[in-house]
Amino acid sequence: MKAVLNRHPWSPYAVGAGIGVLSWITFLVMHKALGASTTMVRAVGLVEGSISESHVRETPYLAKYMVGHPAIDWQFALVVFLVVGGFLAARLAGTPKESYVPPTWARSFGPSRKVRTVGAFLGGALLLYGARLAGGCTSGHAISGGLQLAVSSWTFLAAMFLTGIVTAKLLYRKEA
Repeated sequence: MKAVLNRHPWSPYAVGAGIGVLSWITFLVMHKALGASTTMVRAVGLVEGSISESHVRETPYLAKYMVGHPAIDWQFALVVFLVVGGFLAARLAGTPKESYVPPTWARSFGPSRKVRTVGAFLGGALLLYGARLAGGCTSGHAISGGLQLAVSSWTFLAAMFLTGIVTAKLLYRKEA
């Protein structure tokens, strides 16, 4: 087993099968679809609720996810352990310690760590906004919804790949 975990990169087939098994376990044990973006809504509700609980109850979007639901649940644990798992996987695979500015980024935008950090933050914020607007994140739509053959999830997947390819081509186009 350790030899499999030490491979760099991991087999996409093995990882895909593992995610599929995790999805079915989630359906079986918790009767819920695998997803992560609602955790951010609950984190916001938790912080805002510590300042003004009435504000959370009176804000329909926050109330929908907070009132009558625990702020810290299995999905919150999933998000925390995704970070822990990513760190452990990188260590087991012998991935180099740090790469703040990947070479592909540096070729297009320069070697500045600040520019890379701002770009990553803005990209993440835009992705989270889109995920909430679409009613779920990549894991919620692509993995869980895809497994259920939901038309909305397959539409999301097609749109995600199409816009991702177009954006990558625009951002990382080679200079002539």
